[in-house]
Amino acid sequence: MEEQKQQELMFKLAMYEQQIKQLNEQLEAVEKAIADSSSLSLNLENLKNGKEKEIVASIGKGIFARAKLISEELLVDIGGKNIVKKSIPEAQKLIGSQVNKLSEIKFEIEKNLEAMNSELMKMFLEAQEKQ
Repeated sequence: MEEQKQQELMFKLAMYEQQIKQLNEQLEAVEKAIADSSSLSLNLENLKNGKEKEIVASIGKGIFARAKLISEELLVDIGGKNIVKKSIPEAQKLIGSQVNKLSEIKFEIEKNLEAMNSELMKMFLEAQEKQ
């Protein structure tokens, strides 16, 4: 009977460990997306009043080209292979909205991690009391 409880406890611990690992991976991905979006918004700020300015533009997979801005109008992918024209402030507003959503997701993940850690501590304490 005692061995069965120990096996059950070990199974629960392994399950929590896996869930915590997944949540940590999700948290890292969200934090990276927030950092990338914030950096993009800052880079867009540098494009303001930049008509006729020379820039370095990514053309894919680590390949860049020197280019000259002919307009401050941006082409923004809004999902589903749909591209719309946006001004720099409009694009920054869109990025800000995305950062806010990501921050909410980050908060929820952190809350779930905290709950899991609390549950793990509770399990450990219960296991110690039984010994």
